[in-house]
Amino acid sequence: MHPQRDRAQLTLKDVSKAYGDRSVLDQVTLTVRPGEKTAVIGENGSGKSTLLRLLAGVEAPDSGEITVRFPGGTGYLAQTLDLDPAGTVQDAVDAALAELRDLEHRIRAAEAALSERKPGDPGPTDAELAAYGDLLTAYEDRDGYRADARTEAALHGLGLARITRDRALATLSGGEQSRLALACVLAAAPELLLLDEPTNHLDARAVGWLEEHLRAHRGTVVTITHDRAFLERVTTVILEVDRDLRTVARYGDGWDGYRTAKAAARRRWAQEHQEYLADLARTEELAEAAGQRLAATGKDPGQGFGKHRRSHEAKLSGQVRAARTRLEALRRTPVPAPPRPPAFTGRPTETEGTAVSAGRGAAPRTLLELDSVSVGDRLHLPSLRVESGARLLVTGENGAGKTTLLRVLAGDLTPDTGTVHRRARVGYLPQELPARPTRRTLLATFAAGRPGFPDEYADELLALGLFRPEDLAVPVAALSIGQQRRLSLARLMTRPADLLVLDEPTNHIALSLVEELEAALDQYRGAVVVVSHDRSFRARFTGDVLELRNGRPAGATPVYASGEAAVPRT
Repeated sequence: MHPQRDRAQLTLKDVSKAYGDRSVLDQVTLTVRPGEKTAVIGENGSGKSTLLRLLAGVEAPDSGEITVRFPGGTGYLAQTLDLDPAGTVQDAVDAALAELRDLEHRIRAAEAALSERKPGDPGPTDAELAAYGDLLTAYEDRDGYRADARTEAALHGLGLARITRDRALATLSGGEQSRLALACVLAAAPELLLLDEPTNHLDARAVGWLEEHLRAHRGTVVTITHDRAFLERVTTVILEVDRDLRTVARYGDGWDGYRTAKAAARRRWAQEHQEYLADLARTEELAEAAGQRLAATGKDPGQGFGKHRRSHEAKLSGQVRAARTRLEALRRTPVPAPPRPPAFTGRPTETEGTAVSAGRGAAPRTLLELDSVSVGDRLHLPSLRVESGARLLVTGENGAGKTTLLRVLAGDLTPDTGTVHRRARVGYLPQELPARPTRRTLLATFAAGRPGFPDEYADELLALGLFRPEDLAVPVAALSIGQQRRLSLARLMTRPADLLVLDEPTNHIALSLVEELEAALDQYRGAVVVVSHDRSFRARFTGDVLELRNGRPAGATPVYASGEAAVPRT
């Protein structure tokens, strides 16, 4: 056990935070125990970064109490970096190790004071020796003697070994600056690590190194991440931030425990809905039967007269009132059915009078074909053919031309040279959201381009389980990034398409929705061309793979996306 772990504490009690009139966190109470590896998840805009800034002390809550006490120090990696562009790599390292450097200075000063005594002077006092011992203990607890070695290891592990210490920060790319900031936080070896999306800008080898490092960390980790593979390999606790409820829920046993708990909650919800329906049906029968008996009593002369009859009628009348009161209460507070997992309801359609195959087992038809296509120096593709039912994953480093290719496929970008033949309807999900979202309501935007009035499509949108009824009248410009992404998915899922072109479809959405989206794609009968950095998504992908390097296919022989199998074109 870490020698200071029993003194560490991280708690929130009734914490609320708002920005203007937008409430982000409401009466949040939680505890992270010393030594836990905790992941904060939730869709973009839910309040994850706000929670981390509160823990780091960068922002203060509007109300409530936050206690973050870690004698071994706290390291905070923000998503927005705070590096002085006028400084050097060494300056960034020195700033990160400032607390350790200060401890070193104080240790040297104490050693000098203890050794600089003249003959005949009294020996060091117990207080002086104790203070010196405390400094050494603090330094050893932070593993200060290995700080320089840790710095080198972090820079090497995160792919920065070739960058010299005198390099100006302004000359580093955004990804290099992010990796440097992460390396500096890790090199300081604080007891508490607060990391906002630490796997951003990391290649597979660097992510693997980071996972090993965090697993070996003796202290506490709280990290925001959308990387499910990272969650599986590192975390022991999940904190889910719910944007709609503005709450934070804690799940033990890591990612598997979270998924198990969510599945169990859905089963309980479904059971409660069935019990509600059964209770409603029983109460309706009781109310109807009691009403019929009361009506029959008034017509039956055999019931007698006088006091006995009035007593019997009063008893039946009471039963009717009780049943109807119960019925009204049930109808006022229904237990809705849990939303069905979202599915692509727009089936592949006929194009140009020819039936396009909807099933991957049917004879494949060519849906889209590129020939000698180029876009500046970003893309040079001799040929590409996508058949019905195909699955094609486009991979490559950042800047390899993946998004450019998908924009050409979707008709969002006209190539400089070459031809594009589309024989199918294409559904396109771009990577980026519109820079200036519309002021139209969510429902009006969902229904845009379809016949009739927007209200006619409310039930269809709500059936996807992506929004609440009160969300429908909210302007799109007022939605969070995650909500806007959900709206894009909702439009995509309900429009007929033979080919889906998806650029980073898992971006910005909650991880529970990511898994539902994967299941929906498995059931979709049309063709799919997708770009994704999500390691779990790529690992479970089945189909053809096209790797791009500098805008060109990595292999000497182009491949085409077939509905049957990956077949090299000859």
